[in-house]
Amino acid sequence: MQQESRPAGIDKLAMAAATITVVLWASAFVSIRSAGAEYSPGALALGRLLSGTVVLGGLLLIRREGLPPRGAWPGIVTAGILWFGAYMVALNWGEQLVDAGTAALVVNIGPILIALLGGWLLKEGLPPRLMAGMAVSFAGAAVVGLSMSGEGSSSVIGVLLCLFAAVTYASGVVSQKPALRHASALQFTTFACAIGALVCLPFSGQLVAQAAEAPAGATANMIYLGVFPTAIAFTTWGYALARTSAGKMGATTYAAPALVVLMSWLFLGEVPGLITLAGGVLCLTGVAVSRSTRGLRRRTAPAPAPGTAEESRSGLVEAHTRD
Repeated sequence: MQQESRPAGIDKLAMAAATITVVLWASAFVSIRSAGAEYSPGALALGRLLSGTVVLGGLLLIRREGLPPRGAWPGIVTAGILWFGAYMVALNWGEQLVDAGTAALVVNIGPILIALLGGWLLKEGLPPRLMAGMAVSFAGAAVVGLSMSGEGSSSVIGVLLCLFAAVTYASGVVSQKPALRHASALQFTTFACAIGALVCLPFSGQLVAQAAEAPAGATANMIYLGVFPTAIAFTTWGYALARTSAGKMGATTYAAPALVVLMSWLFLGEVPGLITLAGGVLCLTGVAVSRSTRGLRRRTAPAPAPGTAEESRSGLVEAHTRD
């Protein structure tokens, strides 16, 4: 009975951490749109990663966690290059060439790739409830994207960049999951963010030149991206990912398009239409379905009294379930 009570508490904490991540990642779209008007894609990515590395490094020193164990480094390096480095540059660049709706639609291929790669490489399987929830959420993301795409034609290069961002995002998550068996979420995020900054160092000249001319608001948005959607959100993501499957975490991010629509409404004055709002509701519904544990609860029976025949039958069922 002790093993059953612990996961319930852990799942609540993981869900809270995942919620923080999704909200902060959704807010990044607003900040990227503002800062991207003054900073080039590579410079914005480097400034964001440098800001995040400074904050994360300070937290790591305060907590005295030190270097990650050797077993975590393959995943840290892979995620640092692909997810923190290549993903951020590609996403910043892609959003300058296609509208927000098309970008959101293409990047939201990422959770499907996470589930497929997680089921294949991490042996997580593909539970029917997860796949059903992802189908509903992807339909919602498609509705949001298409409703916001406008009448103009999207740049083929921009779409390809967003697709590349989705692939690097999924690859980073799948490489992160096994690394979290060895390192803490803070260790992983700190060193992956630092590696991403190293990857983006060729853009340092652009960052220095553009920072000298950019208005304070754009620079503040760049720093915000480093502190909140990067340092905090990636750490809470790692915390949650260590306590649930990669597929479920990927499905959770389908709530982001709905939140982006709401934030764009509040901060940018972009009023969504009824179709866009309906797509947002579908996104949230799919997340609820994919993360539902109702079926698991139905299979969990109360412990029988000691020494009864029911206890013997329960023991056999439990042993069969473990096998």
